[in-house]
Amino acid sequence: MDIITWTWIIVGLSFALYIGIAIWSKARSTGDFYVAAKQVHPVLNGMATGADWMSAASFISMAGMISFMGRDGAMYLMGWTGGYVLLAMLLAPYLRKYGKYTVPMFVGERYYSQAARAVAVACAIFISFVYVAGQMRGVGVVFSRFLEVDIDLGVIIGMAIVFFYAVMGGMKGITYTQVAQYIVLITAYLIPAIFISFMFTGIPIPQIGFGASLSESGMRLLGTDAGYLLDKLNQIHKDLGFSAYTSGGTKSMIDVFTITLVLMVGTAGLPHIIIRFFTTPTIRGARASAGWALLFIAILYTTAPAVASFARINMISTLHNRPYVEAPSWFKNWEKTGLVAWKDKNGDGMIQYAKGSAFTGKVVFAKDEAGKPLLGQYGERVVSTPATPIEKSKNELYIDNDIIVLANPEIAKLPAWVVALVAAGGLAAALSTAAGLLLVIASAFSHDLIKNIFAPTMSERSELIFARIAAGFAVLVAGYLGIHPPGFVAQVVAFAFGLAASSFFPVIIMGIFWKKTTKEGAILGMLSGIIFTASYIVYFKFINPAMNVPAHWWWGISPEGIGAIGMLINFIVMAIVSKLTKEPPQHVQDMVASLRYPREV
Repeated sequence: MDIITWTWIIVGLSFALYIGIAIWSKARSTGDFYVAAKQVHPVLNGMATGADWMSAASFISMAGMISFMGRDGAMYLMGWTGGYVLLAMLLAPYLRKYGKYTVPMFVGERYYSQAARAVAVACAIFISFVYVAGQMRGVGVVFSRFLEVDIDLGVIIGMAIVFFYAVMGGMKGITYTQVAQYIVLITAYLIPAIFISFMFTGIPIPQIGFGASLSESGMRLLGTDAGYLLDKLNQIHKDLGFSAYTSGGTKSMIDVFTITLVLMVGTAGLPHIIIRFFTTPTIRGARASAGWALLFIAILYTTAPAVASFARINMISTLHNRPYVEAPSWFKNWEKTGLVAWKDKNGDGMIQYAKGSAFTGKVVFAKDEAGKPLLGQYGERVVSTPATPIEKSKNELYIDNDIIVLANPEIAKLPAWVVALVAAGGLAAALSTAAGLLLVIASAFSHDLIKNIFAPTMSERSELIFARIAAGFAVLVAGYLGIHPPGFVAQVVAFAFGLAASSFFPVIIMGIFWKKTTKEGAILGMLSGIIFTASYIVYFKFINPAMNVPAHWWWGISPEGIGAIGMLINFIVMAIVSKLTKEPPQHVQDMVASLRYPREV
């Protein structure tokens, strides 16, 4: 069977499983909808947290970023891993002892203010929408290649699936669906990595294989002599004009540091992860589920650098200095999606890969009057405006970061069922996180805004209806953002982490560890942090993208890393304003003091 047939079978079976679980675990109360009635076993919660955590950015885009950036791409790996440890150690037990459903509830009660709650609701919804845009983009990328549908149609299909099990099952349905999605995504990630590691080095453990010597089959496949795989990759990079793969050098040290910091502290402020610790029966269970989740996450995160290295060396060896008419089938297949493109700049018909960008702007293929793609003299798809070739660049090849993991099995010529399994894994990663984010949006709107501010006497049934309506509306907005994303999957997600770092992280940390933080300090801190960060991102990414280069960034910090400065602004504003305003009531200070001892009461 071909790839498309296998994909329909495997993706269809996985979708049927998710929908079946949603029907079985339908939420029948607000407790079910928001926190799965606090009855999830720590192991299952750890697995669900892993799926919720490992979004399309982790599965699809992280290895792609490492593959193209080399060592500097590891900032995503270090930031997200360190962030989860920070969350599990510093925040989860305290918030679980507090025992409420959502972060805005904590903010509202800790800072004894409905205004503070409203600001927290706005921040949660804004962050979640930015984050979910990256997930829907990932869904579209998978559908466009493996089911040969338009990216926009792929996003719409993903919307429909998420709408069904998120709206029907709530947190209860999402939790058990995410357990199944974790099993699908981790299996899909590991099998190709194990195959390729064995092919290249004779070692079936990818975490060891990518740092080992090439085997005879690896030398034959890559057309090179004996040596370490990473040494060969470094030499290939230098020959093509890049810096050594293991030396980084694509970003300044300050930018790498701030992006890593943002990803770390942004993790600790992500509302869809924090809410998972409210689903266990006990505080001990919350701690245990954090440990299990770290184990499940580590399996994928330690494999990502290997996948990046295998894909990088295999891609260059497959394409560079090869006639376009002899380009491998995987390249022609991905070319149909618009995520890869080639422009023969020197007229020799050979694919030349080198340092620098091949095009400016978004790649769009030209079409004739009948809507069919225009083809050049070698049968290549002709790129039209707004993307134009950069003639002074020797690079003739455009490859989207987000295809590396998905194309990796095809590049390595693995069986069609493995390729299809990776497609199912990518969808599982994107949909699991999208569902968690949509639940945050729904709970923030129905419980924190409607129930606690505008209609405190509203019945539980009415609240559940509002939650489902909010989730449905959120799906529509998420779909629009997925069709019109502001960047690569990992890049979009980095923006969400920056917004979380600059808004939620300081207010939660200060709320737990400084009992004299006031409501005025919290409100002004959140607003100043998120407004500064969002303004910086919007200016460089949307208002004046031509200025989005290191020479024009403030302090040399990119939009992905500016949340670190936003976080500092939040902390400073909160501390100064709290010193200048009246101390919190005594009962609030007593509550904060009790939160510092996260043991059962």
